[in-house]
Amino acid sequence: MRYGGHVHTFATGRAGTLRSGVTSDRERRVQEHREDRVPGFTKRHGVSRLVRFETYDRIEDAIGREKRLAKWNRDWKLNLIEPSDPDWPALALDFADAMSA
Repeated sequence: MRYGGHVHTFATGRAGTLRSGVTSDRERRVQEHREDRVPGFTKRHGVSRLVRFETYDRIEDAIGREKRLAKWNRDWKLNLIEPSDPDWPALALDFADAMSA
């Protein structure tokens, strides 16, 4: 059986650090970031604000997309994030509210 996946981008803030990754459980991953339970780069830099996510039917497609995004420069990533979330905190807060409902 194949499972879907999500490509997510977390940030410290608009001018801060960006970090993208892949997960099959978006809710768990957001909670891990919010509670600072992700070791390594994410924890060291405080990357906890969800600013973008994409959903795929197949985890393999999500992995492929994340690998492509990893090669993008910062301006390209900002141009991807800002049209759908110009105020940056909105997505993270909306998602957190939806999880607690």
